[in-house]
Amino acid sequence: MNLFKDTFMFFARRNFFDWMPDKLYLKLCYKCKLGKNLNLKNPQSFNEKLQWLKLYDRRPEYIAMVDKYAVKDYVASIIGAEYIIPTLGVWDKFEDIDFDSLPNQFVLKCTHDSGGLVICKDKTEFNIKEAQKKLNRHLKKNYFYSCREWPYKNVKPRIIAEEYLEEKTNQSDNTITESSECLTDYKFFCFNGVPEIFYISKDHSDNPTTDFFDMDFNSLPIKMRDPNSEILPEKPINFEKMKEFAKILSEGIAHLRVDFYSVDNHIYVGELTFYHCSGFAPITPSEWDYKMGEWIKLPID
Repeated sequence: MNLFKDTFMFFARRNFFDWMPDKLYLKLCYKCKLGKNLNLKNPQSFNEKLQWLKLYDRRPEYIAMVDKYAVKDYVASIIGAEYIIPTLGVWDKFEDIDFDSLPNQFVLKCTHDSGGLVICKDKTEFNIKEAQKKLNRHLKKNYFYSCREWPYKNVKPRIIAEEYLEEKTNQSDNTITESSECLTDYKFFCFNGVPEIFYISKDHSDNPTTDFFDMDFNSLPIKMRDPNSEILPEKPINFEKMKEFAKILSEGIAHLRVDFYSVDNHIYVGELTFYHCSGFAPITPSEWDYKMGEWIKLPID
């Protein structure tokens, strides 16, 4: 199994299987990454149902919702433009970027994938060549083929520049603290407009942590990719407002993860995610994989 897994994933990462039908590809990935057979006829777990949704829940509006540029208009039309991160520019090619027009600090990201991100904290030290190399590499890839997340297939590859955000205050008592290079994420798992659980993610490269809570901010014994914190984070001061926005943005959708940042106690929508970890992250304890799966109501139920 390990030899098959290693071989399959080696070639998958190099796009050797772009020709493969989505259903077969997902079954092979599921077996390799989770060590289980994928049941698409009667999916029960959260991860299984995410694979089903990739294949059979393909509403056209999902394309705009995962496009990091188009989603801004989508969110603004529902909850207001003040809750989106301001855009500084959008370009089809890296060579079109007018760096003189950008402020000293900014963020560049690709509109069509995950991972095509470059942060500039000081233009005098910004390595334009390295940024160009990274972003051009991402522009050439169709993110859909790696895990068959359907909405990404037809997103136009572009580069956007956004305002650089950083946390300068403690969310509970407004005392000034040191700025954080990585923003804290507040991610709500919603099911047909009902937020059920959320997690607080501190994605520092040296020690990333994730802590899960219910909607009454009771800690939950869930682990996915990253370990829990040694000291649980405090409840964000604008938790109820984020919860309400998550409910509004996810209404009518079988499952949607709505992500927020909170900077100086102001909420920004980070992104809308249909497939948490693409449905390939082990969930422990395993009963939570099935409990979360119960919250996704499919037409086949």
